[in-house]
Amino acid sequence: MERTIEVKQLEKSFGEKKALTDISFNVDEAEIVGFLGPNGAGKSTTIQILTGQIGRDSGEVKVLNLDPEKESVNLREKIGILPEREDPPSFLTGNEYLDFVSDIREEEIDKDEWIERLRMEGKMDRLTQDLSKGERQKLLIAQAFFHNPEIVFIDEPMINLDPVIQEEVKTIFKEFDGTVFLCTHNVDLAGEVCDTVYFIEDGEVTEKHENTDELKQKFLDAYDY
Repeated sequence: MERTIEVKQLEKSFGEKKALTDISFNVDEAEIVGFLGPNGAGKSTTIQILTGQIGRDSGEVKVLNLDPEKESVNLREKIGILPEREDPPSFLTGNEYLDFVSDIREEEIDKDEWIERLRMEGKMDRLTQDLSKGERQKLLIAQAFFHNPEIVFIDEPMINLDPVIQEEVKTIFKEFDGTVFLCTHNVDLAGEVCDTVYFIEDGEVTEKHENTDELKQKFLDAYDY
């Protein structure tokens, strides 16, 4: 099976603070991989490096055989990103926002499908600033997946979503044909949707689990909770 992500001895610091230390892992095509750890463990930093948003200090990184730091524009044409803390532009309606991302990517979007799946009927003509946090999150989910990217990078996807939509989002992950790289501190989510889970703490990968049965107990044991 083809590798979609290859990381070897990745390191990153912010000033004197070490964010990532000697991180190495691989992700295969169509695999759902989770980075599971507490807040501040290095999950978001990893996604930012893999998607070309920030550079690395050392190590080798390949995403779809591209170096994210040197070929970020080419890479972003092939991926989707669902960030942890971001909102659609406040001056656009929901419809305008999805039209905007469709135009930017030069890909058609089936808005009716996403509106139905994410239960946004009757809300798409409102300015996004007037939508709830959960409704804005739904728009970000749609923009990450609509263009059938090869990989979607996801950081804490269930923020502000009600339980019904959470289940629909899990279904979206499982039905997706490409690779999903998921960062979360939600043990139940990782155990339910991921094929492989890495534990990360203080910028270091501490464990790898390809069998996610009893993941919560493994996680609690690893962090001495």
